[in-house]
Amino acid sequence: MLSQLVIRNYAIVDLLEMEFREGMSVITGETGAGKSIILGALGLTLGDRADKTVVRSGADKTDISALFNIQGYPDVQRWLADHELTGDDSHSCLLRRVVGEDGRSRAFINGSAVTLANLSELGDQLMDIHSQHEHQSLLKRATHQRQLDEFGVPASLLGEMHETWQQWHDNRQLIQRLSSQSEAVNAQLQLIGYQVRELDELALEPDELERLEAEFAQLNNADTTISALQQVLALCQEDETHNVSQAINHALAAIDDLPHKSESVQAVADLLNNALIQVDEAGNELRRELDRVEVNPQRLEEVNRRLAQIHQMARKHRVKPEELAALHRELAQQLKDHEDADLNLETLQRRDKTLMQEYGELARQVSDKRRAAAQALGRQINAQLKSLGMADARLEVVLTPQAANQPTAHGAETVEFMVSTNPGQPAKPLARIASGGELSRISLAIQVITARTSKTPTLVFDEVDVGIGGGVAREVGKLLRQLGEHAQILCVTHQAQVASQGHQHYRVSKASRGKTTSTSINELQGELKVKEIARMLGGDSYTDESLAHAQQMIGSPS
Repeated sequence: MLSQLVIRNYAIVDLLEMEFREGMSVITGETGAGKSIILGALGLTLGDRADKTVVRSGADKTDISALFNIQGYPDVQRWLADHELTGDDSHSCLLRRVVGEDGRSRAFINGSAVTLANLSELGDQLMDIHSQHEHQSLLKRATHQRQLDEFGVPASLLGEMHETWQQWHDNRQLIQRLSSQSEAVNAQLQLIGYQVRELDELALEPDELERLEAEFAQLNNADTTISALQQVLALCQEDETHNVSQAINHALAAIDDLPHKSESVQAVADLLNNALIQVDEAGNELRRELDRVEVNPQRLEEVNRRLAQIHQMARKHRVKPEELAALHRELAQQLKDHEDADLNLETLQRRDKTLMQEYGELARQVSDKRRAAAQALGRQINAQLKSLGMADARLEVVLTPQAANQPTAHGAETVEFMVSTNPGQPAKPLARIASGGELSRISLAIQVITARTSKTPTLVFDEVDVGIGGGVAREVGKLLRQLGEHAQILCVTHQAQVASQGHQHYRVSKASRGKTTSTSINELQGELKVKEIARMLGGDSYTDESLAHAQQMIGSPS
């Protein structure tokens, strides 16, 4: 339900802050005081269109916020969660609309910027405004179907039907996607098949490229390597005239011939002995490496030819040689996916028939429930219309079958409320009713009947008493109060008989200071409430009789 409405710089409003509670809240005030401003501002927070004319003169922007308590409304909480718009408090929801002086507007849900479509979609779930204004969900056939279903179709049956339809829809889309492969796609798949076979024939092994490049480098430089290693071995040990090993031995012999060797000289001898050992080990390793170096022109040619084959394939596929293996895996997977899809198509087509049969049976059950509910709902609404002074009005809940081969998520038919307001006239859609007062009372009758099953937290009625008075007006007030037991009701009224029924009473007033005009709103209680009802009965000149009458009306609200 609506907990708080804050309006800044809207029309002639400087700042209005209103707190609302459960039950029926009436809003009254003299003509032109600004009651429509409040509803207009509220409509903006629910997604109505805006332009720069709404911005208060002298201000740079209009800023309107509406705080809703959504505890006990899981559909709203689920919508917020699905759109990742849940606020810090999961039991509340803050809608905000900002309109700049250039006419551009921004919308926010729980502090996050959203599109106007998002705001409107959520707004439809939070509040219904029944008036001559633009925001009237009752004129939408989707609302008619929702209200009929809430009235007489089990939610579990509707959920099962929708889930089956969703499965069928997803399955059908997959079938269409797999069946609509174009010639270009088939040609592409033929190319992929050829490329996979080509790479299969190449049979590139894991790490083969790295191994071949290393082997090629070794074979291609074998002569140079052998010559260099032989030269190093000669310098270390095998040069007959001079080598490192021989020089160290001569040095050791010279030290050994000394008549006296100090500790330092002995340490030098030890170092030279160690060096001689290292040189001997180096010589042995050089010999082993020379034995391993292979001069094999035939193998070099084979390696070179294999590398050329790999590089040529890489150029053909426009990838680096080291990327060939990954390309091979990717193309093979694409080919497998397509082959699997062909195999799955037949399975999907069988599932399509099964799901269609299941959906058809569930839709038939829903249709049966809807037909029964349509009769009952029509009878109850028509009885309610008589009590609202519309004895000649007749509402029909019309079910129109959908094409059998075009199943929808909402069942096998569309639902529309059709109304005839005069005897002998054919029933017409609600949107074609000329009288705003008639539409308001019809809306009231529908809401009274469907309120016990409705999921909309807040219902707003703007001047539902237009064109009525006396006993009918009192009946309207009683019905609104009754409706307030099941939903939050905000009612703008000029009728004392309606206003006296409210659980809460707010009065809108306008004041002028020089060239500035502003609107304010105050909750009335006690004597102030009695005086406002008396004013509505007989004007500003209160009499003891009018005050007593007002007190009596307030004292017996039902």
